[in-house]
Amino acid sequence: MGGYKQWLFRIEVSLGVLTGILGVSTIVWRDWIEALTGWSPDHHSGSAEFGLVAVLLITSVTCAALARRTHRQLVALGG
Repeated sequence: MGGYKQWLFRIEVSLGVLTGILGVSTIVWRDWIEALTGWSPDHHSGSAEFGLVAVLLITSVTCAALARRTHRQLVALGG
């Protein structure tokens, strides 16, 4: 059980960090979607970026909370 929880913890932390970095990057560099893909989902209005920031940062906070819970379970198991 501890091995599964350790992998779960690593995945949750990794996803939390990745989505957090992408969320902050989107705040700083708003046109990265257009720059990387050439596609403008919101025709440069910024609404897609605002929605993306919200989703990414909510996902990051959720993953952090799940990682915290998993870490506490690991500590309780002694691993």
